[in-house]
Amino acid sequence: MTYPQGSWTGGALTARSFLKPHHVARSVFHPTWIPESLDPSVDALKKARVIAGAVAAFGVYTFVEGGFAFDEMMDNAATACVVLLFITPLTVGVMLYLWRRSGAGTVGQLREPLVRSLKLLLLFIGSALGTVLLFRMGGAFGPLGGLLVSFLGLWMAVFVIAGAYRISGNFFGTAVVHRCLPPLLASVTTWLMAIPDLVTGDLHGLGLAMGFVFILGAPVTVTGIALLEMGRLKSRYGIRLAAHPAALPPTMPPTPTPAPPPPSYAPNGSAPPQGNPYGPPTGYPHAPSAGNPYGPPPQGNPYAPGPQNPYNQPPPYNPR
Repeated sequence: MTYPQGSWTGGALTARSFLKPHHVARSVFHPTWIPESLDPSVDALKKARVIAGAVAAFGVYTFVEGGFAFDEMMDNAATACVVLLFITPLTVGVMLYLWRRSGAGTVGQLREPLVRSLKLLLLFIGSALGTVLLFRMGGAFGPLGGLLVSFLGLWMAVFVIAGAYRISGNFFGTAVVHRCLPPLLASVTTWLMAIPDLVTGDLHGLGLAMGFVFILGAPVTVTGIALLEMGRLKSRYGIRLAAHPAALPPTMPPTPTPAPPPPSYAPNGSAPPQGNPYGPPTGYPHAPSAGNPYGPPPQGNPYAPGPQNPYNQPPPYNPR
């Protein structure tokens, strides 16, 4: 059981990169040690899970509330960070207990990938809470300070939103521990975010039927896609959630198919050069020409003057 090594960003960040916060978020929140998807179908399911979660988090909320309330979204982001801080380690801890009971491996074998995933979790939560704090304290620094804080807060907002997109796909890089952990954590998180509304009966001013549809739409959709993703991993690669990572078969992303060799003919359809049919025979560079009948003898022009002209003789009646 091996894990990818290397630096966090792979040297992709430069001073110029900080002009584009989404580029920085891609390097920071999807580091090089996160394994690639096993095949395009699993990657497509992962993208569908991310889109479904984003629609549930922003689109449905905006529709229910009748508009986009920025302050309310900041409060919800802070609440989601607190939930992630407790739910993610708790869910991973339960899986570690089940894997340890199976006897196929130990928790110590997973220490390095677990620490890396925990660092990514704390980095994202710290960035999100820092962004919320910047917007809350923007007016406490005067006009000029408030302008600078607003600019920094806008940069951080783009950085965190782009990072949330990356985090939703790899779920804090937990695929480096087990390939089934990201879909499992996505399902658990969406359900735990929806349960408080169900328990308290906060249906956002909607009726009972519509309230349950909007509240349960996100966890049901994300869970369905997550189950399909884990089913693909089990049927195609033998990766089961209940199996300790040490007992899983080694899996590698498919290598790209090499490009076919170039054709022996020109791409525009013209035939390759066939050689001079009037040149010397192939393989006999010193052989006489056997092609052009009008070339030099012996296969030359039959009408060229020969060695001597039979009619160019002295007249027989010319006396000496």
